[in-house]
Amino acid sequence: MATAGLLLAAGAGRRFGMPKALLSYRGQLLVEHAAAILTAAGCQPVVVVLGAQADQVRAHTRLPGVVVNDDWATGMGSSLRAGLSALTSGTIEAAVVTLVDMPGLTPEAVRRVARDVTADSLAAATYQDGRRGHPVLLGRDHWPGVVTAATGDRGARDYLRAQGDAVRLVPCADVADGTDVDLPAQAARFRLTSS
Repeated sequence: MATAGLLLAAGAGRRFGMPKALLSYRGQLLVEHAAAILTAAGCQPVVVVLGAQADQVRAHTRLPGVVVNDDWATGMGSSLRAGLSALTSGTIEAAVVTLVDMPGLTPEAVRRVARDVTADSLAAATYQDGRRGHPVLLGRDHWPGVVTAATGDRGARDYLRAQGDAVRLVPCADVADGTDVDLPAQAARFRLTSS
């Protein structure tokens, strides 16, 4: 049984002013960088959910498995549902889920969150002051509940909170930066540029 990597990269980046999947980072698009992090951490397969300007992203990247979420405008919940649906036919035991707008994520953080996986595993990375963030680990047994809870701009957050102490919290601040780049002012810190 394998642990998949699921990268959510479908949003239009309304607050940012453009889809963050199309930002350049270290000589490639940010979406390619994020997918490479999951691959380097050992996730197999890696599925990338695209939506806004999906054709443009695909034309300028070499990505592993791509799922296009036609309902991307309804929010992150539909992208999470589309990504998990794409994984249900295989022998995947769990999925490590992360977001495209986290340039400070590292393979080590992904490996920590994905450690000791079973089909009923739940885990979330934590950063400064215990703040929860991505990546999160969703064992296959939880996918139906996550799919039901993932609506609008809410992904797995409500489902994970409802599980309480069943969610293993994984400190990652020493190996990764959990910042989600939501505004252009944050992009300068990571030297992200529009392509």
